[in-house]
Amino acid sequence: MRTGEKSAGRSGGLGRFLVLNAALYGAYGCLSPILPNVLTARGLSPGEIGALLAAAGALRLVVGPLAGAYADRHRAGRTVLAASLVLTGLATLAHLPAAGFAQLLGPGLAYGVGTAAPAPLADALTLAAARGGTAFQYGWVRAAGSAAFIAATVAAGWLIEARSLVAPVIAGGVLFLAASAAALSVPAAQAVAAGTGSPWSGFSSLIRLTRFRRTVLAAALVIGAHAMHDGFAMILWRGSGIGAGTAGLLWSESVAAEVLVFLFVGPRLLGRIGLPAGVAVAACAGALRWAVLGSTTAIPWIAAVEALHGLSFALLHLACLGLIEEATPSELRTTALALYGTLGLGLSGVLATLASGALYGAFGAAAFWAMAAVSLAALPLVRGLGRV
Repeated sequence: MRTGEKSAGRSGGLGRFLVLNAALYGAYGCLSPILPNVLTARGLSPGEIGALLAAAGALRLVVGPLAGAYADRHRAGRTVLAASLVLTGLATLAHLPAAGFAQLLGPGLAYGVGTAAPAPLADALTLAAARGGTAFQYGWVRAAGSAAFIAATVAAGWLIEARSLVAPVIAGGVLFLAASAAALSVPAAQAVAAGTGSPWSGFSSLIRLTRFRRTVLAAALVIGAHAMHDGFAMILWRGSGIGAGTAGLLWSESVAAEVLVFLFVGPRLLGRIGLPAGVAVAACAGALRWAVLGSTTAIPWIAAVEALHGLSFALLHLACLGLIEEATPSELRTTALALYGTLGLGLSGVLATLASGALYGAFGAAAFWAMAAVSLAALPLVRGLGRV
């Protein structure tokens, strides 16, 4: 074994996972805020943009679990991750010469397929290499991704001002391709017995696990409750007279808190209170956050509760990943993380976003109280999350 390989083995490949997550989430940071604008500039109407994004989202819900199941059955996590990222990078760059719905349909759907699996696959590989925290903490790697997302979002704004919308699209595509190369360099997950039968047998085996079902449902409630904030917080703040610069700082504060919890606070807190209690803390933090946003637009109060994002999202994510590691067999781990990502994080967000639009339209800021109730609805599930 070469010296570099020995070093990677001792550290779990921490440096390589940091590069992978920085490139992956940096690419998302370049593209996520501007993709609708890119589609508009390429001649799509609002209705066509909605239809294309919805179709891509529906594909993610199907492809994500199937990709995870394939990776588990064939012990091919790195290969599937790298292939997904190549497809995503090429699909991103394919947006540039296209114009009109017919030409953008292919790149848009390919982007949906490509982005279905990278996050859960990267998480699965990272958790396996972290070896329960004995090699490194998962939160260190995820914090690097969140920090890269922030930096890339800021850089995308600069690139648009200095160049055009084309520049961040190119940067995002290149970063996805770089992430693909990084994926092939990370250590492979420890070999386990390959699964047998169809992917559906793996799905049904996981769904029969009570702790796994409760974990996914708790995540769906707590994360889903964020949908109103993601869709309408900026609208509420700007409509209340809060300037764009201040609103941007408030939003950035929440992401900075996420990085802090992933990096330092989360692992230590969960080590003291346990994983189920971590879910409870996240649910209560979310409920408090939404209750305050439903009650006031005073900047000091908003600033105080935006910091709770570190608990309502990052702590919840760390706790749920730990519970999934405990509750699911290793040969189905990637499938479990894909189901968690698509159902606990993806589908719940879509449904809650649809509900949020109607609620905010009817009740304005007071609709945030409904999200507080949704977050608290996760608490009865906590009792069944402990080890049997």
